[in-house]
Amino acid sequence: MFVLIAGGGRTAAHLASLLLTRQHEVRVIEHRRDILSRLHHELPTEVIYEGNPIDPHVLEQAGIRRAKVLAACTSADEDNLALCFFARTHYDVPRIIAWVNNPRAAWLFDEKFHVDVALNQAQIFSSLIEEEMSLGDMMTLLKLRRGRYSLVEEKIPPGARALGIAIKDLRLPPDSVIATIIRHGQILIPRGDTQFEVGDEVLAIADREAAEELAGLFGRPDAQQKT
Repeated sequence: MFVLIAGGGRTAAHLASLLLTRQHEVRVIEHRRDILSRLHHELPTEVIYEGNPIDPHVLEQAGIRRAKVLAACTSADEDNLALCFFARTHYDVPRIIAWVNNPRAAWLFDEKFHVDVALNQAQIFSSLIEEEMSLGDMMTLLKLRRGRYSLVEEKIPPGARALGIAIKDLRLPPDSVIATIIRHGQILIPRGDTQFEVGDEVLAIADREAAEELAGLFGRPDAQQKT
């Protein structure tokens, strides 16, 4: 998959490195001489395209017409918004991701400017803190569908409410599904009559409210009392 990254700051460089390790084709557009100097020490030369990322001609030369993803990572929110709008309306880029520099401008990064995913560092940190407080020992492994659903994991401790109860009798929250159970290092396909044991690692897909209910079923009894 070809990913075009507009802007060469630290976030963009880390993103490019990660995508390259996963065998994606990447192009990073940057025109600031000091940033370019650093990029040439961190990324392969063929990945870097020198030019102003908000210049339409530069975007064309960098390959925006065949990009499957545009990541707008410049240091100016107004440039990122313009890039997102331009990429979708002129080039129909299928997936558009934008970095939010100023949290106060986060409300602009939505479908009006064709932003599919907005990455707001302040919001990411606050969400992580909030989830840690509300989900106890449950861990969020992956966000799905722009953050509405998550893949969560919990290792069942002694005293958990779900112990010894068949899945069909647990009254699981409606917006959740048990994906798999790992028991003694082996994957166990969950069935209606499956009962949970201490030490089971449970992977489930759930929205935010359902994840909190699952944390109550699978978590430590003392953590449930605190919440």
